Amino acid sequence: MSGRGRLALCAFAATLLAAGSMLPLVDPAAWIVQAAFLLAIQSGVGALARRVPLPRLLIVTVQFLVTLVMLTVVFARGQALVGFLPGPEAVQRLADLLTAGADDVGRYAIPAPATDGIRLMLVGGVLLIGLAVDTLAVTFRSAAPAGLPLLALYSVAAGLSGGAGRLWFLLAASGYLILLLAEGRDRISQWGRVFGGTGRSPNGLAAGLEMSGGRPLAPVRTGRRIGALALGMALVVPTTALNGGWLAGSGSGSGKGGGGGTISAVNPLVSLQNDLNQPENRQVMSYRTNSGSPQDFYLRILALDQFTGSEWRPSRRSLQDVPKRLPNPDGLAADVAVTEIRSNVSASRSYQQTYLPLPYPATEVKIGGHWRYESAGRTLVGDRGQTTRGAQYEVSSLVVQPTADQLAAAGPAPAAMRREYTQVPGSLPKVVKETADRVTKGATTDYERAVKLQNFFALDGRFSYDTSVTSGTGSAAIGRFLKDKRGFCVHFSFTMAAMARTLGIPARVAVGFTPGTGQSDGSMSVGLRDAHAWPELYFQGIGWTRFEPTPTRGSAPEYTLPDAPTNGSANPSRPQASASAAPSAAPSASDSCPPQLRRQGECGSSAAPGAAAPKDPGTPVGSIVLVVLAALLVLALLLLPLFWRVRVRARRLNSSTGRTPADATARTLAAWREITDTAWDHGIGPDDSLTPRKAAARVVRLGRLDPDEAAAVHRVAGAVEQVLYAPQPRAATGLAEDVAKVRDGVRASADRFARIRAVVAPRSAVRVIWAASEGWSALIGRWAARWRGLPRWPSRQGG
Repeated sequence: MSGRGRLALCAFAATLLAAGSMLPLVDPAAWIVQAAFLLAIQSGVGALARRVPLPRLLIVTVQFLVTLVMLTVVFARGQALVGFLPGPEAVQRLADLLTAGADDVGRYAIPAPATDGIRLMLVGGVLLIGLAVDTLAVTFRSAAPAGLPLLALYSVAAGLSGGAGRLWFLLAASGYLILLLAEGRDRISQWGRVFGGTGRSPNGLAAGLEMSGGRPLAPVRTGRRIGALALGMALVVPTTALNGGWLAGSGSGSGKGGGGGTISAVNPLVSLQNDLNQPENRQVMSYRTNSGSPQDFYLRILALDQFTGSEWRPSRRSLQDVPKRLPNPDGLAADVAVTEIRSNVSASRSYQQTYLPLPYPATEVKIGGHWRYESAGRTLVGDRGQTTRGAQYEVSSLVVQPTADQLAAAGPAPAAMRREYTQVPGSLPKVVKETADRVTKGATTDYERAVKLQNFFALDGRFSYDTSVTSGTGSAAIGRFLKDKRGFCVHFSFTMAAMARTLGIPARVAVGFTPGTGQSDGSMSVGLRDAHAWPELYFQGIGWTRFEPTPTRGSAPEYTLPDAPTNGSANPSRPQASASAAPSAAPSASDSCPPQLRRQGECGSSAAPGAAAPKDPGTPVGSIVLVVLAALLVLALLLLPLFWRVRVRARRLNSSTGRTPADATARTLAAWREITDTAWDHGIGPDDSLTPRKAAARVVRLGRLDPDEAAAVHRVAGAVEQVLYAPQPRAATGLAEDVAKVRDGVRASADRFARIRAVVAPRSAVRVIWAASEGWSALIGRWAARWRGLPRWPSRQGG
């Protein structure tokens, strides 16, 4: 096998071994077989293109186009031209799958199901990393930088899973070492077949390469020893680079594995089922409240108000600063009985959530940190990385106490709200609408229909609560749930909300926690198993109203029971007021709006001047500064080749003259290198096999130089021949002027694109990569020499 063939095979193996670290992220793991097959085709195309041979840039282009065609055939064949060409519809299909895959990543816990979107992200990512590794290690023969894309692939897996595990680290690192050893062997083979004896020089170093069966062993064996030593140290010495180390195993994230169960994603449905199935009901928060009905104290995280057919998700809405007092709830009339309560909440440090759990509807929140307010869902969202981890906050909220008569007499919701919150996708099975009509037959008001729907799931429909059912949030899952009648809170709440929408009742799904368990000290403890989802239906004059269709979970609201009270319950006792803005050990009362005034509709916006229309001050100055710095950093990275070229040119053409012949020689060779690099930057590649005189003639011919410029090239070439071959070289003068003249001539004969590229992205900047590779090889050589100098164990023959 040729050297490049061996390198291509090792690049394929290294990419596949690094991709193995992503196997725990998705179940089933059959996608790796598909990725390996497509990666083999990609590598084979590169090997064939290099044998033609084609220019390096064209090789990479061909591999990329073949990769795009393969992805089109696998994931968008129905939209492709002639079944395999990526036309506009196929590209749009791939883009839609990527978008769906990104949403799936944010929705499912690890291990996630292998949806088409997630499979495209995995397979496409492996192919792109494989193309980068093949390009660097094989096409450009520089294996050391190829470790960066391999590291990126491993880091993604380690970051998502909280540590990819020792086995995956060992496989990924071994693949990279195999690639380096293959490159070292390829470099040695370029010198021809090397023979050596087993004798040693007086200083103890090998006089030649040790042979065994005709194979050179010294460099290979030394490289293996160094690699084994490095891997051993990495496995033994802990590293704290990523969440306790790359080798830390399963982290504390949600999903299967040790320590899971916290709801830490933007969409809390990611791990809701996992939380409910945790063997230990680990506490995520505790609170104290002066509510007179703690069984109704649901802690709400956010509302899912958009049903796409494949999932329920929150709408994207604008955020604003948190007002001192939150605006009045939408649709709440003055004649509905309400009681304002005060609660103190303390989140554990293991609970990390972007949204702040709040009783609904909250009216005032006192909390430190960076939080923003979303008015439609009445939620607080963390800003600039802010989460609930260890948060302590004080919240005032309303206990809304409508009567059955008020709910029954509720008028129609506003047209805009009906349009937004009664939409159902076309993929929703007909059985959903048919079941809703059948269950609510005979009801004359939306309130009666809502109560009948709740009783159908909780009492009359013979549904059973089962957290082992496969989770699903789309239309198919709803149809399956109505058929099997088994599921947990997600299925009950999503199905009731969808059925309510088919009846024209505005509905959404809230996600959060049930009230929790009372403690001996008077506080309430909320654990992982208290994670819950429930539907909210809108009634004009009352607003968004909670229902509880899930049997054995939570509590049905009083206004949905047959003996629902006709008047509001008595006010809970109020503890002493507290003037402190920080959370205290016990809840304190709020005197800003007494219940009597609220019943009469006297509170309104006067309770908090300016709170009804808070002003957004815009993007914080710190964020603007970070964005500008990031943009400058990206610009600097893009301009690094330009800066390097300017610096090198200035150093080569430094007019200061040395006093020794060695200085004159270095100055002459630097001027000649500057001419060849200038020609290279403008598209005239160097040919080191030519003599300086023939190389000068080639630059004159390809660069279309005029007689004066041609004479300048030949003068510098003659000076190079003098310093290389003459017994007593003559000192050359005017080198900088000749170089400048040649540069102007080459630039004048090139087209505009070539001139721009020569400045912005000079081809000669690749010398930086070559220098880095040579430095790496030198470092390996020094380690090898040091290793050979270490004492050896006696051989079996006693030598």
